[in-house]
Amino acid sequence: MLYDLFLVLPMAIVVIGAIVLMLLRFSPWLSVINRNFITIVILGISLCIDVLHYAAAPDTFVFVDIFGHGFVVDTFATLFDMMFLGGAMLTLLINNEYFKSRNYFDGDFFALLLFGVFGMMILAHANELISAFVALEIASLSIYVLVGYNTANPKSPEAMMKYIVLGSLMGALFMLGVALVYGETGSTIIGDIYQHIASHPHTNHTLIAVGGLLMIVTILFKIGAVPFHAWVIDVYHGAPLPVAMVMASTFKIALFAITLRIYLIDFEPVYAVWSQSLQIITALTLIGGSFLALIQDNIKRMLAGSSIVHAGYMMIALCSIGAGDKLAASAIMFYLISYFLSSVGAFGILSFLTAKEHKHLTFEDFRGFGFRHPYLAVMMTIFMLSLAGFPSTIGFMGKFYIFVSAIESGHVYIALLGVFVAFVSIFYYFRLIAMMYFNKDEGKEQEFAFDTSTTLIFLMALLTVTGGIGMGLIPYLPSADGFMDIAREAIGSLVR
Repeated sequence: MLYDLFLVLPMAIVVIGAIVLMLLRFSPWLSVINRNFITIVILGISLCIDVLHYAAAPDTFVFVDIFGHGFVVDTFATLFDMMFLGGAMLTLLINNEYFKSRNYFDGDFFALLLFGVFGMMILAHANELISAFVALEIASLSIYVLVGYNTANPKSPEAMMKYIVLGSLMGALFMLGVALVYGETGSTIIGDIYQHIASHPHTNHTLIAVGGLLMIVTILFKIGAVPFHAWVIDVYHGAPLPVAMVMASTFKIALFAITLRIYLIDFEPVYAVWSQSLQIITALTLIGGSFLALIQDNIKRMLAGSSIVHAGYMMIALCSIGAGDKLAASAIMFYLISYFLSSVGAFGILSFLTAKEHKHLTFEDFRGFGFRHPYLAVMMTIFMLSLAGFPSTIGFMGKFYIFVSAIESGHVYIALLGVFVAFVSIFYYFRLIAMMYFNKDEGKEQEFAFDTSTTLIFLMALLTVTGGIGMGLIPYLPSADGFMDIAREAIGSLVR
């Protein structure tokens, strides 16, 4: 029992911290910066314990007498936990100046963020479909409220309402899917469903196929896949920048955590039922997301549109999993890391600039930016090149592994479409670079000082470059292949 408590301690620390911050909501002694610092400490302690768990690699079910096999602590979940915690810490640290410049952030914001991280952690550890649904809703409800947190901006509550109405509908579809799966198998434990399918090879598993499809539709909505993408642009635009960063990176990572666990274990025998539909949706997501990103003049909205495209890239690998490719699942995990670094870095620069000058959100605002802020412009250029998949960046390596997995699985046409879309993305990413450097601005160069935000952005830009070409050349640092090995080990820890 004590060992089980130690295994769930990271999640316990996060949720207890959220409750404490909520109770201290009206405390006159805690400023926004103090609350931010306390939240970072809570996340840091939890992360340190998770590092110990990862080194020990327990790979076991916890509180079996209470939850049965419904809750698991394995290398796969622990690795995702570290990504959630690290991502949330980076978001808070980068946005420190942004928090100080806005008067609507209070204790509830940080408590809600911790509740969201707690939901994501439970989602990664859930080995049972109802538990996964509860965890997904905990994370989603926190994000819904955070999206509408800036009530002074009319676009923020509007975005929240659009997101919560559509998200609630998708949550109902997920539960309907769980009910259909339970109706045939008599279990909601991940693994038991696979065993049922494998032990009845000649049965027509219609209920499982339809139920699984409904659950996949919910996940596709959450990641913004076409045609379930109607909310993405407006919600990202209305959300405060720190929340947009969480949605584009940490929350998306959590969604793929449960997707991989369910997809790799439960539904392997019925992949063929959804294969063609998933390929069509992937193609629509790549094309539709590219079109939406192309027509935007607002940088935040452009990044929101491009997030749809990046979801499409990861869906290419999801199609490859269905075709039996062994590289695909690891490729998704690597791509999540590469996209996290690039997108959080780009959003971080927007956050830093809007905190200082309360603008720099449109392409036109970046006219001559390379002459006014040369150092920030270089870092923004690196992030744009990585998002575009330019060689020598970690984004290129992420796309490389995705396309290789697609070709190995026989999905050559969808891999070619992905390459074509990557070329199209050059237009809207390089449009920003051109605005920064090819349009002279009369404004003088502004002083640059390394503080917490800019230092972290610089380190992320450095990792974006070294992750593409340099890590294999620097002693004691793992190469891209080393990260892929870590991902394969995590995938291998999944048990049926």
